[in-house]
Formats: sequence, C-alpha cells, structure tokens
Amino acid sequence: MKFPPNLLDDIRARLSVSQVVSRKVALKRSGREFRGLSPFKVEKSPSFFVNDQKGFYHCFASGEHGDIFKFVMETEGLSFPEAVEQLAAEAGVPMPKPDAHEAKREDERTRLQGLLEASARHFEDNLKGAGGAEARRYINGRGLAQETIRRFRIGYALPGRHVLQEHLAKLGYTVEEMILSGMLIGGEDIKQPYDRFRHRVMFPITDLKDRAIAFGGRALEKDERAKYLNSPETPLFHKGAILFNAAKARPIAHERERLIIVEGYMDVVSLTAAGFGESVAPLGTALTEDQMKLVWRLVPEPILCFDGDSAGKKAAHRAIDTILPHLKPGFSAGFAFLPDGMDPDDLCRQEGPDAMQAVLAKAQPLAEVLWDREFASGDWSTPERRARLQQQVTQLVDRIGDPSVRTHYASAMRERLAAAWAPAYRQGGHRQGQDSFDQRAGGASPSGRTVHAAARDAYRIPGQAKPFQRNAAPRSPGGGKGNWNNQPPPPAIASASLRRSGMVDADSGHPSHREALIMLALLNHPWLIESDLERVAAIEFTSGALNRLRDALLTMASGDISLDRAHVRSQLDSLGLSKVVDLVERAITHKCDRFAEPDADAVEAETGWRHSLGLHEQHSMLRKALAAAERDLNAEGSEDAWARIIEIKQQLARSEDLKLPSGG
Repeated sequence: MKFPPNLLDDIRARLSVSQVVSRKVALKRSGREFRGLSPFKVEKSPSFFVNDQKGFYHCFASGEHGDIFKFVMETEGLSFPEAVEQLAAEAGVPMPKPDAHEAKREDERTRLQGLLEASARHFEDNLKGAGGAEARRYINGRGLAQETIRRFRIGYALPGRHVLQEHLAKLGYTVEEMILSGMLIGGEDIKQPYDRFRHRVMFPITDLKDRAIAFGGRALEKDERAKYLNSPETPLFHKGAILFNAAKARPIAHERERLIIVEGYMDVVSLTAAGFGESVAPLGTALTEDQMKLVWRLVPEPILCFDGDSAGKKAAHRAIDTILPHLKPGFSAGFAFLPDGMDPDDLCRQEGPDAMQAVLAKAQPLAEVLWDREFASGDWSTPERRARLQQQVTQLVDRIGDPSVRTHYASAMRERLAAAWAPAYRQGGHRQGQDSFDQRAGGASPSGRTVHAAARDAYRIPGQAKPFQRNAAPRSPGGGKGNWNNQPPPPAIASASLRRSGMVDADSGHPSHREALIMLALLNHPWLIESDLERVAAIEFTSGALNRLRDALLTMASGDISLDRAHVRSQLDSLGLSKVVDLVERAITHKCDRFAEPDADAVEAETGWRHSLGLHEQHSMLRKALAAAERDLNAEGSEDAWARIIEIKQQLARSEDLKLPSGG
C-alpha cells in the first residue's frame, strides 16, 4: 500500500525518534542528542545515537541508520505498512480512507473476518459443551493444559453437516459468504452446501495481527481419509504465505533471536507448552519462498526442525532447494534433526524440554546439510564419479542468486571436496574434484602460466630455494607418495614481490589513491555524508588515520554542526586532525579526478564519489577473501588454497588496474 507523504510527515511530527526508540533502548541525553547501547549489536560502551531535530538514529556499532518507521520494522519484525499503521495509531493520526473499489473490497474482508471469528468462538464453545467429550479426551491425551488450549483457541467441529452453517446464518451471514470464507463446501454441482469441517479438533490459523483467517482440523475418526484438513485459498488466506502461530511467535523470536520451524500444528502447540513459544509451522505444504521471506523478517537464521526418519530428511532436502537461490549475506537457515521415530511432541513429553534444547543446539548449517545430501547420494570411488559429484555441487552453487554468498559457497564446497579426496591421495591416489572449480576460478594467469604455477611463484616455503611442488614430495616410509612427507606443511609466507604489491599491503600508513579520493570528496563536499550516512559509516579504510577522520565527520553529521566545507575544516583543525587532512591532499598527485575538487558541481561530485566508493567496497571484499585464503594456505598447504589466492590476486589486480606480479 502506498501512503501519502503528508501522512508519514504527520506521524513523524507527533512522535519523536527518542520517544519511539526509548521503548527498546535506555537513552541518556548527550548534548542535543540521546545516547544508548545498540539494540542491534551487543556492546559495553554506548555507540547508538538519536537526533530528534534531524529525525533519525544512527548506530556506529552496526552501521544501522533510519527513522521511526525503520526502527519499528527492524526491532519488531513488522512490514512497512504494519509499522505505519502501528505508529499512526500511537500518534493519533487517522489512516486514509480507501477509494470506492477498495472500500468495497475492504468491507468484504471485514465481513469474512467477522465470520471466521464467529466460527472460532463457535468451535471453542463446542469443545466445552456436552458434544465435545471425545475431543476433550483426545486433547487431554496429548497432555495439553487449559492455558495452552486457550492460547491457541483450540475448538471442536461437531459431526453434523449443517451445524456451523445454521449457527452463522443466525448471525446474519449469507451462504455465499460462508462458501467464500472456506467454511462451507459448495458449487454448481452441489445442491445443498455443507460444513467443510466435521468431527475435528479445530486450530484457528491467524494472520500477523493474530486475527482468524482460516482453520486447520485434526480428524478424530481413525479411518478418515485426511488426518489434517486446512481451509482452502480465500481472499484472506494464502497458505503459502503464512505460518501457523507466526503472530504469537514474532515477539518471542525477536527477544530470543531464534525461530523454530516444525512440521505441524501439534508440534507447535507442544513446543510452546514446553517453553519454546518461538515455534511456527507451514500449513500442510513444504516450506515456500514467501514463508522464508516472512521468516527472515523475524530472524536472520531460523532453525528448521525435522523428524530424524527418512521422511524428515526428504523434507529437509526440499527445504534446502527452496532456500538456496534466495540466500543473502547474513540470512540462511540451520537444520536440526530429532531422534529417529520421534517428533517434537514426543520428545518434549517423553524426555522434557532439555532434550529439545539439546537437539536445537546441534543444528547444522545449510551448507553442511547440502554437502551431506550430495555426498550420500552416490558412490564416489572412481575419478569419473567424483567428477560427477563435482558437477552436481557446482550446479547447486550456481543457483545462489547473491554473488558474494555464491563465492563463499563455492569456496566451502571446494574445501569439502578436498577433504573428501585427501585420504585417497595419501594412499597414492589423486585428489579429484578440484579442476572444475580451478578452471572456473580463472585458469591460467595473464603471463600464460597455470594458476598453480603462478601460485607457486607467489608463495614459497621459508628455507627452500625453489617453490615446493606437491607431486615432487619425497616418498613416505610406507612406500607411497607422502603428503609433503606426511608432515604438516610449514607456514607459507608471501614472496617479496607480493609483499611489495599495494594489493596486499594492509596498512602502509599512507592512504591509497582511491581511499584518499573518497575522503577528499567528503572533505570538499561534506553534504555527501548526510546523503548516504550509513554507507559512509561502513567504509573500511586500510589507513587508521582515515578511519579516525571518517569517525570525526560522522560525529559532526550526527550533531548539530553545520556541514559547510570551511566549518568542517575548522572543526577538524580543533580536533587535531589537520595533519591527516594534509596527508589526504598530498596523496592526490594529479588532478584527473575532478569530482573530488571543491569546484566540482553536485552531480559530478556525487557520481564520481559513488563510483569510487563502489570500487573500494569491492576491493575491501577481495582483501578479506585474500586474507582468508592465506590463512587456509598456512593451515592446509593445499593447491586449492594456492589457486584461490591467485584467483583473488587477479581480481585485485584488475580492481587496482595493475599488472599481476610475476613472482619473487
């Protein structure tokens, strides 16, 4: 829903940022601002600031930045329309009235919600009445306390074909409305519509506002064809977009930073009764993309809990295929498997909540479950079969939409393949499964040498005159080729040429040309800071001096200080940072980058700055990847680690517009 700007402005005018934030964060006044501990990251010293005059908050610990609407969305898991609606009610600002068509549709939805609410009350009354004895015996047999029954509004649908229909008719609802809501079954070939749910224990399904929008019914007859029956798709209910118990689980999940996804209604009910109120379940189908999007609004890494039998494993594998293309930085899922033959209800009743907690504590990352699935799917005892496994894994990794996550998954799968074939190599065989990844990683170096040859030139073992080669390893005492004489590889160090390269120089004390340009643009056009405060806060300079300069600029932006160029320079002088400013200006030895100059116009300055910053962010990511690859080389001494280093060096060289060093 699109809201008129004046509505949002009215809400902001009536609710200060500190008023909204103080519900979650203990704030203390600091000059013209408020300060507190970050709600987004655990910290001991407060780095979270609120500025009511400018209407935003900024967290220096996490880089989070926004207004009252974003704060409510981030801390309560609400969508934007939900946040607007909640804050409008709190501010006393009336929501806009829909147009005639929308009003008619909204009136229909209101009628249907009223009908479903009346049905829920009817089912609750049936459970308490004389006709509900059998249903009560079933519920008591499941060990449910009255508090749990009330919390989930569990009820009972009587056996008759027209019991609910007659009850709703007395309340003024039409047969057409009953059919549209899913409570009656009707159609052209059905002369007399009849109740959909009969002789079943009833579970209301609610939306994120905890309003009844559908039902699930558990059959009490043993020979009933459908043990569980859900409402059909209706104007209110789309089963692939909602989760059972999502409304009640949402605040608990936010507080505990954990969400448990199980398979059925009774699993959720039993877990909640056992103290795991952050539990939800799909509605009779496998987990959908829309449900995962809803889950990720609540927590970044939910735990999917499955039975330990083959059916549970298959359900977990289907979930992997659903989630994999939509992975993004920081957002994934864990997988927990119950003891074979037990569901969450059985485990909690037989062994108690601690047993369930132990299962959740052993949750496996998605990447691990994915690898286990693929490796268990065949016999990989020959090179040809191993090549097929490599192909399978590569194709799966390629399905990941986010490029950074895809890169890290490719690296993780390479490591698993290397570990899988390592025992065969130590016995005299060859490790397979690497070449495909290596070729995709870059093939030959610019000089024409292979990736591995280039890697061996760049990295050498201390004390050796020539780069070590794996196939030249001396024979082990057992007679077969050893893995570097069956000893752990000595620590690898960068060659002299690589150490001299600007690509791997961690912090030379002098800023690189690109970093100096980024900072000079901010100094000469300080309005850029406010236009993209979050991105400025997230910049990772290799120079500590530039980081200090950036932090000082952010402090000015968060305070009531004019971001005029001359005033900013004056403030920096007073803070003792004038030498750092001089260092930045001296680093620019030519004037080809006009955007950073004081006389550049706003469009030119912003365009050039954003372009340079984008390149720097890409470069920072590659530096981190290089550091990780170097750690892997020191730990493993494997060709795979060498190949990754060369691949990253090539990318770094391209990002720096430099030639790749030819070796030491």
